[in-house]
Amino acid sequence: MPSLIDLRRRIRAVKSTQQITKAMKMIAASRLKRAQDRVVAARPFAQRMLTVLNGLVSRVEPDAHPLLQMPDQTKGRPLLIVITADRGLCGSFNSNVIKAAGQFITNDAQGREVALGLIGRKGRDFFKRRGFDVRYEAAGIFQKLTFGDAAKIGDMAIEEFTSGAASSVYLVYNEFKSVMSQKLVVERLLPIPRFEPTAGIAATGATGAAESGDYIFEPGPEEIFTTLLPRHVQVQVYRALLESNAAFFAAQMTAMDAATRNSSEMIDNLTLYMNKVRQAAITREIIEVVSGASAT
Repeated sequence: MPSLIDLRRRIRAVKSTQQITKAMKMIAASRLKRAQDRVVAARPFAQRMLTVLNGLVSRVEPDAHPLLQMPDQTKGRPLLIVITADRGLCGSFNSNVIKAAGQFITNDAQGREVALGLIGRKGRDFFKRRGFDVRYEAAGIFQKLTFGDAAKIGDMAIEEFTSGAASSVYLVYNEFKSVMSQKLVVERLLPIPRFEPTAGIAATGATGAAESGDYIFEPGPEEIFTTLLPRHVQVQVYRALLESNAAFFAAQMTAMDAATRNSSEMIDNLTLYMNKVRQAAITREIIEVVSGASAT
């Protein structure tokens, strides 16, 4: 049976941990609000850009731009960009992304070797220790996330795809749905998907003035796509980074809230047990006193 000193020490340790989890929950909640506002602001632009883009590419030949061409799948290999967090204490946030990436490497890649682009310290540490071919890595960008960070990742993906080193480029990340739920997403980034007009509307949730009617390209499709398509790739990467950042803070806030509640329950149980131990000690001392008095 543990002594009262040991129990008091354990209660103090749990209370100290509870103060930390409470503080982390409050910090995550404040950062979540800002991250959520950025996601909500970025989604309409990214979705509308995808809608307009698919309205354009559906009326041109597949070889109008290299980013629209389906390459020879026997050459190159898929590039999977894995977006995780730089920190833990967020429940299954990172492990779910790593598990989805492992499933893609094992099953969806159809037996081909996969190259990786690793965003976030947790994913980088996991895959680099296991000897995967890492083409790009970035850690610490979520501390001050900017469009320039997404542009670098998008340019890397474009370079790998257009050079023939990558046959396709995919993103895997957590999409922010609500404070209590995040959706795991694996989506193709390159070559840029070509939807039918109705499919484009359904996929993006946008209404379709961009899909209706015909287009007159001025100065020409090649010049327009040379500017528009790389920016589209950068915007989609930026949206994925914002989604992942907001989902991380939501997962961390939920995990810290659960940890705080568990700490309270543990403190109650330890306090009850300590009171029982103290009562047993008092009872034993009374019995010893009474027994000594009876013996005299």
